[in-house]
Amino acid sequence: MYLIVGLGNPEADYSNTRHNMGFNTINNLAEKYDIKINRKKFDGLYGDGIIENEKVILLKPQTFMNLSGKSIIQFINFYKIDLENIIVVYDDIDVEKGIIKIRKKGGAGSHNGMKSVIQEIGSEDFARIRVGIGSPENKSDMINYVIGAIPDEEKIILAGGSKRASEAIIEILKNGIDIAMNKFN
Repeated sequence: MYLIVGLGNPEADYSNTRHNMGFNTINNLAEKYDIKINRKKFDGLYGDGIIENEKVILLKPQTFMNLSGKSIIQFINFYKIDLENIIVVYDDIDVEKGIIKIRKKGGAGSHNGMKSVIQEIGSEDFARIRVGIGSPENKSDMINYVIGAIPDEEKIILAGGSKRASEAIIEILKNGIDIAMNKFN
């Protein structure tokens, strides 16, 4: 079983923000594979199903971004999910808008949601897909940039990044992370 996690903030207020690229990617997968994300457990909104002959849980933590790990660790412990079967998708200001980067493991960088995930799991050894959102011209405007409204001309670029992240997850499930990294990085 795979645990596929999209990081974001609860959607009612934050659905059209750069910080919700992870949630958008989960929504793309759920729609494509007809998986209903409508159950609540362990501070998360989730659904389960089959993607490319693999049983998956699609999870959107509802703890707000900076506490995402608190939900994820509960799913890992309850379902006994191995670290190699975890994929976390999140936005990244250090990656160009619409571009994705796949890694087998690594640090959190400046991303507070990933800091929480790594702290709670106690390891950096899990797959992650970073969806590029670029960075603001003025670094002091970072909070408004990641949780503020997205200009219309940028929405298509960011939607393309979420779509590529969904395709990368499918590739990982079909052919493994090495092939996915070669194809998408």
